[in-house]
Amino acid sequence: MGNLYGLIGEKLGHSFSPQIHNIILEKLSLKGLYNLFEIKQEDLKQAVEGLKALGAKGVNVTIPYKVPIMQYVDELSHESKKIGAINTIAFNDGILKGYNTDYYGFGASLKYADINISDKTAVILGTGGSSKAVVHYLLDNGIKDIIYVSRDPKKVLEDVRGFNIISYDEIADLRSSDIIINCTPCGMYPKVEQCPINKSLLSKFSTAVDLIYNPETTVFLKEAEELGLKTLNGLYMLVAQAVAAQEIWQNIKIPKVEVEDIYNKIKQIIYR
Repeated sequence: MGNLYGLIGEKLGHSFSPQIHNIILEKLSLKGLYNLFEIKQEDLKQAVEGLKALGAKGVNVTIPYKVPIMQYVDELSHESKKIGAINTIAFNDGILKGYNTDYYGFGASLKYADINISDKTAVILGTGGSSKAVVHYLLDNGIKDIIYVSRDPKKVLEDVRGFNIISYDEIADLRSSDIIINCTPCGMYPKVEQCPINKSLLSKFSTAVDLIYNPETTVFLKEAEELGLKTLNGLYMLVAQAVAAQEIWQNIKIPKVEVEDIYNKIKQIIYR
């Protein structure tokens, strides 16, 4: 059977992780089983212990468990300590180590799309868990300024309070900026008709990034394209974070050309 891998989450019906990881394992000529593990909050600790007992080699973690699962690992990687969330666990001789490969996946997607963030200003829609890795990558790679947009600026997480936080109504008052990044689920399947902000406000930016990958082109990205903005959806990030997880589990480095090939294969599967 080979090694056991999987994804831990609450609702995983629309996950493409098995397809992505199976393509990666096939490319590496490795045998392995990648399963989806839908877990209730109260069973999280037991699930981690069960996977350890089964001899799992590694698991990914998705919402809503990226923060609570941290208490059940033995070690944390450098980037996951800063971010305060993990999405990957490696099982090594009974020692569990948490990583955040969303951080690397987001960076790889920007490089793939040739989006330069050095000395730029970024506006982040949403202050939830998915924004954590994005913001720390930006901070580590030369971003000049970050502005958070929240439905309730007074109730945001403690770790974003050092930033400029505005409401959605205040976006209209912003001067022209460089990059806008949607870190909310607004516009994601099945509610594909939704958009986090008004189209006219997108004209303030030159680049729009949406972490959503289903649908391929959200209303947010469609309207950005119509206004001439450079756009990027979340699929390359999804693939690149999966590749980064496999690099950790297998202790190897996968060449960029291989990552792009994996991306093109999964793109054909998802968007055919």
